[in-house]
Amino acid sequence: MKVAVTPHFVVMLVRLPLSLVLLSVLGKIQATELFDRNLAYSSPFINAPHLSHDTRSLQARHVQFVKRQQQLSDTISSDGFTDTHYPTFYGGDFSNSAWIYSGGINFTHSVASGDPFHDSVLLWTRATPLGTPPDQSIPVCVSFKIFDNADLSGDPLDVGDAFTTYDVDWTLKVEAKNLKPDSHYWFQFSDCAKPQIVSPIGMTRTIANPDTPAEEVNGGKPFTLVVFSCARYQDGWFNAYGVAAHNTSADLFLHLGDYIYENLGDGGPIGRAVTGKELATIADYRERLNQYRTDPSLVFAHQKAPWITVCFSPSGACFTDRKLAAVRAYHEWMPIRQVDPDDKLRVWRNFKIGKLLDLTMLDTRQYDRDITDLYYNTVIEDIADETSRSLMGSEQEAWFYETLSESKARGALWRVVGQQIVFTMLEEDGILDVDAWDGYRANRNRVLDHLYKNKISNTIILSGDSHANWVSDLGHPNQSITYDPITGDGAIGVEFAGTAVSSTSTFGAGISPADADRISARYVIENTDLQWSEGSYRGFFTLTLDPHQARATYWAMRNVSNANLDAFASASFVVEAEHIAANKLARPVAGGNVLAGVLKIHRR
Repeated sequence: MKVAVTPHFVVMLVRLPLSLVLLSVLGKIQATELFDRNLAYSSPFINAPHLSHDTRSLQARHVQFVKRQQQLSDTISSDGFTDTHYPTFYGGDFSNSAWIYSGGINFTHSVASGDPFHDSVLLWTRATPLGTPPDQSIPVCVSFKIFDNADLSGDPLDVGDAFTTYDVDWTLKVEAKNLKPDSHYWFQFSDCAKPQIVSPIGMTRTIANPDTPAEEVNGGKPFTLVVFSCARYQDGWFNAYGVAAHNTSADLFLHLGDYIYENLGDGGPIGRAVTGKELATIADYRERLNQYRTDPSLVFAHQKAPWITVCFSPSGACFTDRKLAAVRAYHEWMPIRQVDPDDKLRVWRNFKIGKLLDLTMLDTRQYDRDITDLYYNTVIEDIADETSRSLMGSEQEAWFYETLSESKARGALWRVVGQQIVFTMLEEDGILDVDAWDGYRANRNRVLDHLYKNKISNTIILSGDSHANWVSDLGHPNQSITYDPITGDGAIGVEFAGTAVSSTSTFGAGISPADADRISARYVIENTDLQWSEGSYRGFFTLTLDPHQARATYWAMRNVSNANLDAFASASFVVEAEHIAANKLARPVAGGNVLAGVLKIHRR
């Protein structure tokens, strides 16, 4: 029998004895390879393989379908499925196959990439069958290729085929391997059966090897993180994603939480009516992710650079069916790696990007967190100073301190900490948000004490969730004995907290810049560390790092009631590296001038 093979299978075949070739062709383990390569079938959790899809069962289901088709072929048309070659051999000519769908596919949500390492990155797409969906036993076969140039010319660095089915909502997630550190790549998916059907081209990159000198990371060019949080579909268009993708030199996109929302709202007047219902089942979560990922700006931003996200926190404090459904759908739809259910859905992790920085992503929303404010249990204010309370849980907290110390010891220049909620004290007329770090004041003091006592410099905390912008020096709150708010002397780091992509301002829905500034003025007066506040505009910020300084630039969207790229840079802040004037915002703060919001007035 003559069998065609794709180039990436040739090496395997020519190196094996004939008997082993036949075993690999006919064996059931080999038969599941293209299912196994799609990481969407795997468990979302590293140590819970029982939550994976059983790819052997999927393969068996689909072999049985082929056998039925062959047995009935004399009496029932199979409409394009006429090839009768052995169904478990994954050959190269997919155009007329009895065991994969050959009616064409649609890459409905373009492409994405994420969680880059120094030698690999995850690639993602969604490939839905055109026309009437096939029998559930028939998979869609998708090929991927990744190149070191935008023209996709020459030999790909990695290539492969993988299956997807309705079982994982037609999503496909593969790991491109054997890549060079600190390099840019371009990738594309195609239909195995009809190679002329291709996805858009995606751009991605790997991060630097941990030992790369700081001045050599990113080829000696500044390294830019783009920071987002809180995108509620019905509140507005996701223009911030588009502005970031079009107007910044993003190396990594970070999302600090609330990538989707579970509830409903009236977005109809601006063309943003949410489909479905309050989320509970995996079908609900898939539908919501599907809808969010149709926003044109979000689609383009996922094409533009790899993402690192903190898993959104579904409602409910315990591990319920609802939470499992949420995490399962998120695992399918996002280019993220597995988490660990034996460790309370751990998503906190650290990325060593050369000696330039450690990017430490925390979970300050749901990991072993002591009781929080539910907006009616006012007892939280009374226990906010209790020393035993932890926002992160004891295990994550200990890991965080160890990671900070190890980062200093290995010679990393910057420590960038991505987490969900505002770290700095934000008091207005004696009122604190005890759902943020203000409700875990002893835990906050322990973090600051660790930085001070161990002389850990160049720490920058990134925050979201508040739906407003805040920039602060980091010191023990409202303590001016060792910290001087005018010069910044005595600070141990800086916090950059960003507003929402679209979710309404906590200062008030649709609040005008002038009205928001009146509120911001009270905040910067009442809070010693706070240097800038802005609460009207939706947007994002960038953090650009090099061996000499870090610069945060805040972007404001003029209008999120329709899809547009109308935005402006509202403020820019500099932090000099340790050897110049470490651990505080450079003075004058923001160069003494911002286009939105309120700066602290510095007077002796």
